[in-house]
Amino acid sequence: MLETSARLLKLLSLLQVRRDWTGADLAGRLGVDVRTVRRDVDKLRTLGYPVNASPGVAGGYRLGAGAELPPLLLDDDEAVAVAVGLRTAANGTVAGIEETSVRALAKLEQVLPSRLRRRVNALQEHTVSLAPTVSRVDSGTLTAIAGACRDNQRLRFPYAGRDGATRRHVEPLGLAHTGRRWYLVAWDVDRGDWRTFRVDRIEAEPTPGARFTPREPPAEDLASYVSRQLSVAPYAHEARLVMHAPYEVVAARTSHTSVHLRRIDDERTLLTVGTPSLAGLGPWIAMIGVDFEVEGPEELKEHFRALGERFLRAAGP
Repeated sequence: MLETSARLLKLLSLLQVRRDWTGADLAGRLGVDVRTVRRDVDKLRTLGYPVNASPGVAGGYRLGAGAELPPLLLDDDEAVAVAVGLRTAANGTVAGIEETSVRALAKLEQVLPSRLRRRVNALQEHTVSLAPTVSRVDSGTLTAIAGACRDNQRLRFPYAGRDGATRRHVEPLGLAHTGRRWYLVAWDVDRGDWRTFRVDRIEAEPTPGARFTPREPPAEDLASYVSRQLSVAPYAHEARLVMHAPYEVVAARTSHTSVHLRRIDDERTLLTVGTPSLAGLGPWIAMIGVDFEVEGPEELKEHFRALGERFLRAAGP
């Protein structure tokens, strides 16, 4: 009985690690024959684990989604990651999941081995957050938006934008998180264009509407699109600079919410930034710490020439 139970736990762990397994692969890992694997799979099904099987030579087993959430097996690193994530979520940017996170954390820490509990406590006790206060979003709003994105379902919601309170009717595409805020990218039905909405400015849980046929997205990369919408689109002027450094170097010295980056080749990166005034851009660009050239506009080149001459005069002979 103990041997069978241990084998079932190992089988379950294997099914959770990889998406598809052949019966022969599982038998080899467990040290049993294929017939025993079939019996063990049947036992897991009676315990509520939805193990799907496909027949034939190329068939195998896959752990599927069931009507209820069965117990999960986590290795040491996964358990630590989940525990730290739950502790962080209790004080995170999503409102409404604090109590749920605490309950889940209590269940997990109750069964954590002491060696893992010490790792979690050490990481938590010796880590402080210097993150600024951020706007929190309602978990129900996020869940409703994510479900509508998945199901291609229109949404209506009141929105407090820069132009005041409005009622929006959208076809949602996806959510993006910058680390401080959540954004929804959606096709605005009334305005006939793509829009980016701050989720914390949605004043009530969105109301679902009719299904829609997905449109061609505004960009292949949703994260890159949101970055450009935040860093360039809202401003009066757009500056383009070729940075003589690899993409990874420039990305590490800037923020995706303040500039939009595109890799040119292994040694150059195109930086695009929006600004209310081109005159004040020079010192900030110089502080990135890499050589660069101005691609446009011409007015920015004139500002840089004047600024360079001023610095040379200040340095003296």
